[in-house]
Amino acid sequence: MGPSGAGKTTLLALLAGLDKPTSGRVWLCDEELTALDEDGRAQLRGRHVGFVFQSFHLVSSLSALENVMLPLELAGDGQARRLATEALTGIGLEHRLSHYPKQLSGGEKQRVAIARASVTRPRVLFADEPTGNLDTASGERIAELLFRLNQELSTTLVLVTHDRTLAARCDRVLELEAGRLVA
Repeated sequence: MGPSGAGKTTLLALLAGLDKPTSGRVWLCDEELTALDEDGRAQLRGRHVGFVFQSFHLVSSLSALENVMLPLELAGDGQARRLATEALTGIGLEHRLSHYPKQLSGGEKQRVAIARASVTRPRVLFADEPTGNLDTASGERIAELLFRLNQELSTTLVLVTHDRTLAARCDRVLELEAGRLVA
């Protein structure tokens, strides 16, 4: 948690290997991210990380099903269609498989993004303000989904939020201020 500009998103990007720090080292799943080149970091992310963004980051030219299949196909998984269908069915979107992002509500887009991030059964799931662009009811459904997947997949959930109620559901809450950990 922390105010806007505190460095929360930057921290998530560093922890996931999306960015490289200017100094220091970052370890993820027993591997030093900072010692890897971009391809190495991408491979490590593909094996161990899921990422949910506030603004969804769905590929507009792909259907919901194709968006969820994408990380599986990139990993060479021959069961991509079946696994993606199961993931979307498991979150109540079986009737939206062939719909494109522009045809989905904000809550549906976020559920597709969560299915895409979790379909590979990552060890770590990073979520950057996953309820920030949603109305209260949709935000609550997304929070329930994230915590349910956290339990079902036995994954580590690293969540950035401004919502103190959502943060209170986490096992540990850290606060950032001006790029520094304060609590």
